[in-house]
Amino acid sequence: MRALLLSALFSLLSCGLATAEPVRLTNGEWPPYLGEQLPHKGVASRIVAEAFALQGIEVAWEFHPWARSLQLAERGKRAGSAVWLHSSEREEKFFISDPVVESAYYLFHRKGYNFDWQQVSDLQGRRLAGTRGYDYGANFQQAEAAGQLQVNRVTNDETAFRQLLAGRVDLFPMDKVVGFDMLHQHFSASERAQLSFHPKPLRSDSLHLLLSREVPGNAELIARFNQGLAQLRDSGKVAQYLLEVQQPLSLAP
Repeated sequence: MRALLLSALFSLLSCGLATAEPVRLTNGEWPPYLGEQLPHKGVASRIVAEAFALQGIEVAWEFHPWARSLQLAERGKRAGSAVWLHSSEREEKFFISDPVVESAYYLFHRKGYNFDWQQVSDLQGRRLAGTRGYDYGANFQQAEAAGQLQVNRVTNDETAFRQLLAGRVDLFPMDKVVGFDMLHQHFSASERAQLSFHPKPLRSDSLHLLLSREVPGNAELIARFNQGLAQLRDSGKVAQYLLEVQQPLSLAP
């Protein structure tokens, strides 16, 4: 009888340990939203982790180059990846969560540069910088591919900002919050004071958690995540966390 009780207890403990195993998610570098060395791994990572925590689920983060992060999740070698744009192609391979954060790209330019625009065709004749691999929206991408836009694609966002400051390009599209953070981290106050941005966003999108369709149980897991995310949003903490990272950032010296 004692052996039977011990066996049952061991079985219960084993089940408890199995259900307590963290959800393994991939991630990449995109401060202040995502970053291995940032507090809470970045504000978007914090939102994802705390939404899961409200459902009693722990997250284990892995940081990789973006293409590698997506590939690991797509193949089911990790449970999923954060945070990504929604697309019909991704729907085929992933369960896509409710929006985690919003991203808006604006056209940065030097102060004193006489510039206005309403549609992508208005950008013709302007010298644009862009970062390799970035998608700046369907209209922009199509105009660039057709040769209607002059876009100098560089290796990273910092290089594009330096070209803008040097007057080698006129405009650079960048997520405003990410751009402000980069300018604070890598540029002086006097350099920041030379820049501005047009108030009309080039593109505005929601970003989502992706959970692989190759991983059993992920359909239920995305539903639990969405429940936790709704709880976190209703509590006001999502807005609070975003304000905490955005409020200190500006172009002012």
